[in-house]
Amino acid sequence: MRRRVVVTGMGMVTPVGRDCASTWKALLEGRSGVGPITLFDARTFPTTFAAEVTDFQLADHLEDAARWDNYSRNTRFALAAAKQAVEDAGLETASGLDRGRFGVYLGAGEGQHDFPRFVRAVFETANTEGKVDTARFTRLAPTILNPLHEAEQEPGTPSAHVAARFGAEGLNVTCLTACAASSQAIGEATEAIRRGEADVILSGGTHSMIHPLGVTGFNLLTALSTRNDDPPRASRPFDRDRDGFVLGEGAGMLVLEELEHARRRGATIHGEVVGYGTTADAFRITDSHDEGRGAIAAMKQALADARITPDQLNYINAHGTSTQVNDSIETLAIKKALGEAAYRIPVSSTKSMMGHLIAAAGSVEAIVCLLAIRESVLPPTINLDNPDHDCDLDYVPNQARPHAVGYALSNSFGFGGQNIALILKRFDG
Repeated sequence: MRRRVVVTGMGMVTPVGRDCASTWKALLEGRSGVGPITLFDARTFPTTFAAEVTDFQLADHLEDAARWDNYSRNTRFALAAAKQAVEDAGLETASGLDRGRFGVYLGAGEGQHDFPRFVRAVFETANTEGKVDTARFTRLAPTILNPLHEAEQEPGTPSAHVAARFGAEGLNVTCLTACAASSQAIGEATEAIRRGEADVILSGGTHSMIHPLGVTGFNLLTALSTRNDDPPRASRPFDRDRDGFVLGEGAGMLVLEELEHARRRGATIHGEVVGYGTTADAFRITDSHDEGRGAIAAMKQALADARITPDQLNYINAHGTSTQVNDSIETLAIKKALGEAAYRIPVSSTKSMMGHLIAAAGSVEAIVCLLAIRESVLPPTINLDNPDHDCDLDYVPNQARPHAVGYALSNSFGFGGQNIALILKRFDG
């Protein structure tokens, strides 16, 4: 009999809230977190807006916040969300916790670069022809650039910081599967607990790509919306007039725990992870397979792992990026994977409000599923004003909806053809 995995703690930092409660309230109200970019001067970029985390202070979450002042945004987001999750789970006051069986499994990307300082170092060592004096740059850079910056670019750094801060001495892994990373981290962490390799794992994701290289890269791929005249309405998943996704940032963390371990310490259980599917399109790096084969297979795997039929699903949190290709192929894949049940299962994309948190997207959306299960209400897909004939499912347009949820499916698809499907269940003993 396989070990069951439950969720005992949750934490979030998002463009619409600094914790689970504020984020959930904003989502149900249909509030957009999208606005002009303030993290750098983007006035000359094709896209001048994003979904930034604003008014964020790590001191609101950690009493020792000052020690993290020079660390990357993704590290600070991760620490804040992890603190929320650990407190929610009661781990900091738990007696007898075996630290060697307490792990961290995150999805993350590169750290936030300190571009103003870097550019200053380059320009201050350039000659009149614009050529950089490399010897002078080498001498000057340490006085301008923080020595921590190089280490903070490594995607595995947040998981190391989280483990050190919360005393997790067990397995420590970082997933780098692009937009599917944190969903895959949750799935793999679940498998590790099922196999008996850990009793508790702090899992989720963190990312910030709202910097010149991130925005430039996605603009070159023509993946970002350029609706600069109306940023809050730019992310419009499944709408006929969608023109690309909106870049977001943030973190989502879950405490995953073996059921009997959670019961012994009297933990509150928010839900259960019962299904995990993971596949590769084996197609093109930046495009989904045009028949959705990987996405279909991932959803079918998750259903088989959960030991349920499509008729038992009550909600789908879609990957739903607001690109022409993703939304139509995801719709096709849902219909092929679930059959006639697809037409009666509500689907929504919370990226319409939060933007795309890239490596952190899946973990935040998994928490959204757990909140939908707990509260019996579905967050909407906002900005869905003009139906697309290729997108013909029930996308919960523009208004939250009361709806009982026993099982929820969360989809995440990433560059490289990565496909992850998670199924979360109401805990019923």
